Amino acid sequence: LLAARDMKLSEQEMAQYRLLVIRQLIDETLQIQEAKTADVKISLEEVNKSYDSIVRSNFGKSAQEMRTYLRSVGSSERSFKRQVEAELSWNRYLRRKVDINVGDEEVQAIIDKLKKQQGTTEYHVREIYLSAGGDRAQEVFAQEQQIMASIQKREKGDDSFGYYAGAMSEASTKSTGGDLGWLNENQLAQLPPALVEAIKTMQPEHLAGPIEVPGGFSIIYLVDTRKVGVADPLDSRLTLKQLSVRFPDGISQAQADARVTEFAKLSKTIRGCGEVAKVASALGAEVVDNDSVRIRDLPPALRDIMAKLSVGESTPPFGSAKDGIRSLVLCGRDEASGSTVPGVEQVRGQMENARTNLRANQLLRDLRRDAIIEYR
Repeated sequence: LLAARDMKLSEQEMAQYRLLVIRQLIDETLQIQEAKTADVKISLEEVNKSYDSIVRSNFGKSAQEMRTYLRSVGSSERSFKRQVEAELSWNRYLRRKVDINVGDEEVQAIIDKLKKQQGTTEYHVREIYLSAGGDRAQEVFAQEQQIMASIQKREKGDDSFGYYAGAMSEASTKSTGGDLGWLNENQLAQLPPALVEAIKTMQPEHLAGPIEVPGGFSIIYLVDTRKVGVADPLDSRLTLKQLSVRFPDGISQAQADARVTEFAKLSKTIRGCGEVAKVASALGAEVVDNDSVRIRDLPPALRDIMAKLSVGESTPPFGSAKDGIRSLVLCGRDEASGSTVPGVEQVRGQMENARTNLRANQLLRDLRRDAIIEYR
């Protein structure tokens, strides 16, 4: 991951990362060994299938392309598949060994509490915490700056935050990729004041840090915000038509500017989706239909524009000389409706997952404590 982000580290920082990788390898070995004691077996076919799925969905590469890429950054397919095997083994072991029961009264108490909080704001937060005892404050601060720089370089579908949280964070949430879940005002108030202040002033999908907290420093990622029990306008679903024009290779800036001006002028004349084909023909543009697109799933720069757009109107042109220019025409909108207070089974599932993750963290901690590690 460091090689992929082209991070420049000092010898001391590189030594810290090596230590963290060793700890992760130890955890993987402990998880696989403990699973085997419970007669949990993961076949090579299962590992390969999961590996191919991860490579395809997270990296957009074929198995062969990923093999070449891993070698180019000093890793290997074998080490990646070892991680996959550890995750599959541990998850199957937990399903077999961890028995979590959530009573109906507990579930109903949560639902009643959510109904009372209806209309208040909740914050979905992730964290990475590193302790900084003694005279290590400056060192840890710099280390978190490096982590943030790497996360901000992430590619689409790449959960760098989850990687660093799982590998480096010293908080109890490391087992869930640093996920604190949805926090209401009361839960938020239990965090250090510096974190609360940062979270309340952040925009969704943004990082903040390093933030000094008791005992160390934290990096915070605000995933999203929502109103409890209130339909979120960002969940409205849109029916769209996209007009796109690609520029030929070697086009000059003046020619590109002229095409953009023409595109903007004609797209403004659209007064309904029935006129899209006519305008597309005049522009030599391609038309693509997009049905049932949530506003939340659009790029941040487009969300505010689409939320304010009336049916039949188009967005201003956007794009680049390399990718071409595009415009979205709003053909229909299904407003978000109904209460977002979760149902019984959804709450039960959330509670079971939280307790399972807590128990998993405890089990792994006990394995680390009792293990005898041989370094070769």
